[in-house]
Amino acid sequence: MNQKLFHLSKRKELPWYGAWGIRLAAIAIALVVCGFVTTAMTGENPVAIYETMWAGAFGTNRRLWNTLQYLALLLCVSLAVTPAFRMKFWNVGGEGQILVGGLATAACMILLGDKVPNYILIPIMLACALVAGGVWGAIPAFFKAKWNTNETLFTLMMNYVATQLVAYFVIVWEVPKGSGKIGIINQSGWLPVVGGQKYMLTVLVVAILTGLVYIYLNWTKHGYEISVVGESVNTARYVGIKVDWVIIRTMLLSGALCGLA
Repeated sequence: MNQKLFHLSKRKELPWYGAWGIRLAAIAIALVVCGFVTTAMTGENPVAIYETMWAGAFGTNRRLWNTLQYLALLLCVSLAVTPAFRMKFWNVGGEGQILVGGLATAACMILLGDKVPNYILIPIMLACALVAGGVWGAIPAFFKAKWNTNETLFTLMMNYVATQLVAYFVIVWEVPKGSGKIGIINQSGWLPVVGGQKYMLTVLVVAILTGLVYIYLNWTKHGYEISVVGESVNTARYVGIKVDWVIIRTMLLSGALCGLA
């Protein structure tokens, strides 16, 4: 007899409260397990450690906004790689794309900072960061689309190239010479302060960006094409989707959002 003892089938989509219940339960279990490990390894009270961590992140208004800023930046990076990941393009080059975006921004600050007013300079900085990050992401995408290179290794190696480029220009721009630092270019800050908090602008921009990326991936033609390419390249080609262009276009977007970070 050749009977199947088990039959596997894809589970239907959970209701939102079920999905969030699983997430919250996972977090609670992780905290409990970490507490046991902490006690076993250090003998410290895990509750006291969690209280210290909470106070360090949210204990004062300044700490709260610092935490929100870091959270927003990390969310921005995760948003940047999401389109590529949905396409099954494993972009692990976010670090390099962020670095070249920062390098382009710093170049604008150093070369144009005393030549044009801020209301002109800031859009230039933003455009250069987006273009630099987008180009850095499009390079491995082009090779993937044309010659099916391994995107994981390619984007990873691009991180090292970006690191060396930044190190080189730090030496070129360092102040004072030999310090290995370029210092603070503008002590008073570049971006406008919103609501009395200098990090509010970052949080608001990333919050808006989150909604836009969600709409882009779920409610636009581009988002549909990304999903189809991620599911099956052959199917995408069969229905007339230009797979090579979708790969390059998506990585341009992914790299540009990293540059924005």
